[in-house]
Amino acid sequence: MDVKQVMRDYFTDLGAAAADPARKVAWCTSVGPAEILRALGFEVYFPENHGALLGATRASADTIPVANAAGYSPEICSYLTSDIGACIKGSTPLTRSYGLAEAPRPDVLVYCTNQCKDVMHWFAWYARRWQVPLLGIHPPTHLPEVTAEHIADVAAQYRRLIGQLEAIAGRRLDPQALEQALARSRQATDLWAQVLHTARARPAPLSFFDGTIHMGPIVVLRGTEVAIDYYRALLADLRAKVEAGAGAVPGERLRIYWEGMPVWGRLRHLSELFARNRAAVVASTYCNSWIFADFDPADPLPSMARAYLSIFINRDDDWKQRYIERLVEEFAIDGVLFHAARTCPNNSNSSYGLPRRLSARGIPSIVVDGDLCDLRCFSDEQSTTLIEAFLETL
Repeated sequence: MDVKQVMRDYFTDLGAAAADPARKVAWCTSVGPAEILRALGFEVYFPENHGALLGATRASADTIPVANAAGYSPEICSYLTSDIGACIKGSTPLTRSYGLAEAPRPDVLVYCTNQCKDVMHWFAWYARRWQVPLLGIHPPTHLPEVTAEHIADVAAQYRRLIGQLEAIAGRRLDPQALEQALARSRQATDLWAQVLHTARARPAPLSFFDGTIHMGPIVVLRGTEVAIDYYRALLADLRAKVEAGAGAVPGERLRIYWEGMPVWGRLRHLSELFARNRAAVVASTYCNSWIFADFDPADPLPSMARAYLSIFINRDDDWKQRYIERLVEEFAIDGVLFHAARTCPNNSNSSYGLPRRLSARGIPSIVVDGDLCDLRCFSDEQSTTLIEAFLETL
């Protein structure tokens, strides 16, 4: 299966749903309760995916200033400013890539602040602009451990959310439909984990840069058979590459962990930089963020609560340190690159001494300044010099 065709089919169907009064469209944050929305019959759109597309196509250079002029600070999430600026400007890369004149208009906006509070302000802008219902989940954050009390809190919020969504959908939630959606999500996320784990092989058959492309279905098609089929086929292909000894980076000599967000507008530049130095970026926090091993169709709401509370970005620094140390061992990592994304402090983990604590544990690290979409915060020259010097020391 071709990821471009999978994503094209997804957006084409979204466009058709937005034009059909009989179908309902829900916007959802990337690690929000998509399974509940799918079980209620909503077509689900993820604006963060649009933000990444704006960054990857570098359209964000033209849309971020538009949002800044509308009162949104250049210091806040550049997914938010890229996307809101694009809406104000009336332009989107969805037109060129998928034939959509605009992002599909929502019947409801659903966010979860397990990743950051910016998503709440982001969706609130659209709620005001289009007079659309805005519904939110507000879980406990930055957790050292996920407790029964935390799970009960979020599960109760899900139950309230379901009641609100039923009124918008015009139908009651079928418990079996939720179990089926969660079962499909669990199967897809397990396959995605196996895909990423193929990079434990030496040489690794895929890199972090490959993963940022292949992750599309697990973000936007979680809870569907399409995602399961895609990752089943991808896994078979990668296992064949492992058997053949084919690596994503020819002559792989170093193995790197990427901590933090991608620099969407410079993926090719960075991929080529590491490849020239025969360094494979074999594991990352970002791609692993869509592994939800806690999903349990037999216990839908509590297991969803546990899964979405347990994501890396929602944990404290001691938990994050243990997590990175475990992956460094599992993937035979030589060094860790921390991307300090200027507008994404919640997903940048270099500010509170973590790189130094890892170094004290014998894990070399480097911090590279940049951003997910705003390339004014990223320097090709400085990052190249820094990364090449780091790889040379390894």
